[in-house]
Formats: sequence, C-alpha cells, structure tokens
Amino acid sequence: VTGVSFVVFNGALKPSSGFLAKSSIVEDGLMVQITPETMESLRQALRDKKDFKITCGKTDTGDVKEYVDICWVENEEKTNTG
Repeated sequence: VTGVSFVVFNGALKPSSGFLAKSSIVEDGLMVQITPETMESLRQALRDKKDFKITCGKTDTGDVKEYVDICWVENEEKTNTG
C-alpha cells in the first residue's frame, strides 16, 4: 500500500510496449500509464461510480505484482482527512 498526494492517469501507453500498465512514484504522487482502451474503461467506471482495478506489469509474465485499485467509499470519515 502506498499513500500519495495525487494520482496522474496517462492514457498513452502503447499496447506494443509489452506492459499491461505501469505505475511509478513521481514526487509525492503516483503516475499510472495505461492504454487508451483502459483509459476509456476507467472513465466509464468513474462516471458510473464503480470500483476499478488496474493490473500493472508485463503482458507476457504471469507474475503480476502491482495493482492500482480505485475504490468508492460510503463513509468519508474513514479516509485520510489531510
């Protein structure tokens, strides 16, 4: 689990890159590079207020180690107030 101040979603990752998605720490935030198709799915999930999971790692390996989970919560008191 990583706590960050902001998240940037970059929808310019080419499918030929060999990655499902890539995540990296940028200053005190997180940048997630995703394909245009995943970006459209993310946008729709945000519009519908649905949870969304992005799997990060190479496409040819079964050993995926990272996920970026976007989760909607009912009670905001349980979230970071800072």
